[in-house]
Amino acid sequence: MAAALRRIAGEKSFMLLSIRTKLAAAPTALFIWQRGITTKLFVGGLSVYTTENGLSEAFSQYGQVVEAKIVMDRTLDRSKGFGFVTYASEDEAQKALDEMNGKALNGRVIYVQNAKPKTNFGGGIPIARGPPEPTTSES
Repeated sequence: MAAALRRIAGEKSFMLLSIRTKLAAAPTALFIWQRGITTKLFVGGLSVYTTENGLSEAFSQYGQVVEAKIVMDRTLDRSKGFGFVTYASEDEAQKALDEMNGKALNGRVIYVQNAKPKTNFGGGIPIARGPPEPTTSES
């Protein structure tokens, strides 16, 4: 019995060691998540004619653009009028925010803000609440 417990404890310590090694080798997900928010900008007021390439070109003069994404309306298959630009560093993102906020792009004045983290609106598995309560009718 004691040998089995030592064997289990040894496996757990090996698993913890391998997890620590993996965490030390790569940045944690929290760090990546926080970094992604501070370097991502929300761009509102976009023209429906603005493309992702055009958005990337306009913002690339302030730093290295990692990604430029325009949010599309699926039913109309056109821009919803806003998008996101992700930069490689916080300084570049801040410089673009200061310079591009209030400027014209494709005939529309755009506004730029730091992107906020996504919020979960409960879009996952629906909550089972059971059948509705029976109504009693008194006659």
